[in-house]
Amino acid sequence: MLQSLSGETLAVTHFQTKSIFKIMFTEKELLEIEDRLKNSTKGPWKAYIEGRDHESGSNFIMTGTETNRGEDFEIFGATISDYDFIANAKQDVEKLIEEVRRLNKLIKHST
Repeated sequence: MLQSLSGETLAVTHFQTKSIFKIMFTEKELLEIEDRLKNSTKGPWKAYIEGRDHESGSNFIMTGTETNRGEDFEIFGATISDYDFIANAKQDVEKLIEEVRRLNKLIKHST
């Protein structure tokens, strides 16, 4: 049995033959991605869109927390979806790295 990120238990058929799964990211690649993440501006990041999240000014990405802010980002030519994607990437990439490592471990143990 496997557990999904949401905690749901998933049934898995065990194959007696060679695993059909393949590791897509090596640990070296994950460390490189993690290094880029750690060297980026501190988080969390949050998109603030004029008319949606605040009333006046331009769209921007706030970095840090309300009480410990970093520099804001303004991205020229970006759509609202671009702002939301980029702002969430800081948090999403960290979760994705953890999940890839968990899945890599399962693949290694299934072979």
